[in-house]
Amino acid sequence: MNVKRKSGSSHTISDRSIFGYCTNVHPGVSLDQIKQNLERESLDVKRQVSPDQPMGIGLWLSSTATQELMDRDTRIRFRDWLQTRDLVPYTVNAFPAGDFHQKVVKHDVYKPTWADKSRLDYTCRVATILTDLLPRGASGTISTLPLAWPLPTNDEDQTLDGNSISFLTTCAKHLTLAATFLADLEEKHDVLLRLCIEPEPGCLLDRVQDVVGYFRRYFFEADQHAGSLPLIQRHLGVCHDICHSAVMFEPQALALDQYAEADIAIGKVQVSSAIEVDFDSLDATTAAQTFLQLAQFAEPKYLHQTSIRTDDSVQHFSDLPLALNSVDPSKPNGKWRVHFHVPIHESTLGLIHSTQSQILECIKWFKNSANSGQPDCHFEVETYAWNVLPESLRPARLADGIAAEMNWFLDRFNN
Repeated sequence: MNVKRKSGSSHTISDRSIFGYCTNVHPGVSLDQIKQNLERESLDVKRQVSPDQPMGIGLWLSSTATQELMDRDTRIRFRDWLQTRDLVPYTVNAFPAGDFHQKVVKHDVYKPTWADKSRLDYTCRVATILTDLLPRGASGTISTLPLAWPLPTNDEDQTLDGNSISFLTTCAKHLTLAATFLADLEEKHDVLLRLCIEPEPGCLLDRVQDVVGYFRRYFFEADQHAGSLPLIQRHLGVCHDICHSAVMFEPQALALDQYAEADIAIGKVQVSSAIEVDFDSLDATTAAQTFLQLAQFAEPKYLHQTSIRTDDSVQHFSDLPLALNSVDPSKPNGKWRVHFHVPIHESTLGLIHSTQSQILECIKWFKNSANSGQPDCHFEVETYAWNVLPESLRPARLADGIAAEMNWFLDRFNN
């Protein structure tokens, strides 16, 4: 498992162990279910993407699975099981802690928040597990939610060690404790882990300015964190989800430049594509037909935040049905972007387009020699919504669709 640290990001992904797909697409809460999914689906993907060398996989571990893996013997057996199959768990998606495949997920995916100690405890369990799954001298990443979905009162008081402090400060204290835990793991086991905050539309941190502002106020400029600043810069970073950024209409290069200029490590990129429809470019008949097709994506399981840009303004909706109900179906207007992870190798889905071009912009930024100082960035294809796509858009075999995505990305990154 060749996942040794590098001094900077490469211009190609020749080491398949720093690139893979997120296995949160597969339902499985227990360790046995996770192994069954890896055996049935991931090895099938590997045969099509990386048959002769190890392939990276992004693990998703529910809170239940992390409890099972707190037994070190169980972790070592799982590590050996992965090694014999040439699967490298270089990253973990620790955003959803509960059952990501329950009948209705919606806002439950944001629980617990970073003000809740159980989020810290879950993340530390994930870090303990990943440390034992990786070889000494390796680096790994853990993506996590951007603090919370907004609460009724964002500055609502929480109690920490008997003191009443603001919600955002509580989150910062827990994140600092997480970074301290990762530093301790590195000292003891020589595995560098970085916890990567993943901004998402509608959350407390939903765009690059929010993340940069939060890091500056609560970490970089806060007196109480002055002594831990090197630790924070080494073990905390950002997970840039291309779909999320696109939904917020952020130019990719601008967003990535802002992270780099703020000295916030881009530890992980989730390679994902959103739905895009420019109704203003369509004639009335085509616009009405496209609107009907777009309505087929309003499925009940996941939250599909939607942004509509008209002229110089952008209106945000917390879910696609709310956006659909806000307009006359016969006269939709504006450019719509929807948080629905669609296959990244498809630029169109019937009458609907995707934000595939944003992935190409992101690739261009990372291939630019000026950005080679970004440390150990991991790339993870995260199309978790295959199973809730309209029936006509689902592949006959899930592994074939995932493999097509991965090969598409590799071809464009490496050429």
